[in-house]
Amino acid sequence: MSIIIYVVLAIVLCVLPAGVVWLCNRSSMLAKLGPIMVLYAIGMVIGNLPVVGPYLKPLQDVLPNVMIPLAIPMMLYGSHFSRREAGLQLRLVVSGFFAVCVAVVVGYLLFGRNVNEGAEVGGIITGMYTGGTLNAAALQAIFRIKSETFILINSYDIIISFLYFLFLFSVGIKMFRRFYRWSHGGAIEKVSADEISTEAVIATEELQSASSQYHKLLTRNGLKQLARIVGVTLVIVALSAATTLVFPAEWFMVVFILMLTTLGVASSFIRRVREMELSYDVGMYLIYIFSLTIASMADFSSLDLRGGINHLAFMSVAVFLSLFIHAVVCRLAKVDADSMMISSVAFINSPPFVPMAAVAMRNKRVIVTGLGAGIVGYALGNHLGVLMAELLSRL
Repeated sequence: MSIIIYVVLAIVLCVLPAGVVWLCNRSSMLAKLGPIMVLYAIGMVIGNLPVVGPYLKPLQDVLPNVMIPLAIPMMLYGSHFSRREAGLQLRLVVSGFFAVCVAVVVGYLLFGRNVNEGAEVGGIITGMYTGGTLNAAALQAIFRIKSETFILINSYDIIISFLYFLFLFSVGIKMFRRFYRWSHGGAIEKVSADEISTEAVIATEELQSASSQYHKLLTRNGLKQLARIVGVTLVIVALSAATTLVFPAEWFMVVFILMLTTLGVASSFIRRVREMELSYDVGMYLIYIFSLTIASMADFSSLDLRGGINHLAFMSVAVFLSLFIHAVVCRLAKVDADSMMISSVAFINSPPFVPMAAVAMRNKRVIVTGLGAGIVGYALGNHLGVLMAELLSRL
């Protein structure tokens, strides 16, 4: 009986995004939110249903780890790249790391001192918000904090990440593009208020266009192209996984994502691969499944909002203050708004969330920028977390 339940839930998680895209295509209100935010809200509800919740754990372990390795190269096949990436990456990494460090120190001074093992928690969230959960887990092992504290950190992180995405995807993108600079076709330019309102119309049209692309998949030619897309992607995933075998186990995620990105970019220079016009949309659909599954991990029953208010406030300051510091520093460094936002997502939520953010921003050109920044975060997040914990312990 339990196997049947797992199969039904897997089908629901894989098919539900299609229904959400269909609804967003027909509702102007839902279109403004976008499929990802709608799926996040639905996922959080599904994950906390008493009847369903206990059966989701195996799917939560498997689906995100399958969707992302497949989605990253798919969304890179049709990309175009410029020579400005190296200098841009350096500015983003310096700004992002500086922003997180300052925000964590401020959060610690305001709230972290009232948290058990506050300095160690500060070190963990520094690694988490410059790299990802992988870094947080490594730092938890280094500091040996209580497992209950680490579970609490992860539960709060899902809630805060939802609020972060809600702000960024609902008003943040338009706000930063209006008062900032943003990348469109590789150029850096200021955007007028009229252009911003036009952007909202374009967003709705692009959503409708994406919906029509999914209909193409159901045609004979579409299915043939889908087979080619999946075939090329599986080869890239296999080569990337094989490459990790020559590196230490703790470097698996860094090397794996780096290879997925490198081979995805390299494949984009092959004409037959670049002409697979449905690859981005297939990858985007996998991101929708990823978003729904990740959101279902939020366990409201484990949250002690009254007892853990300082934990929640500490982490909230780290996330939202770092976003605005990063925005200011990048603006001074003449970085465009889209690159700033995608790198913020890479640092705060880790590289697997980069394609999802690119979908919400309707700008696939920034995927490589975000992945590059996030990979550096993976590589240096543990070191920065250890240094931060030592600094906080002396304050």
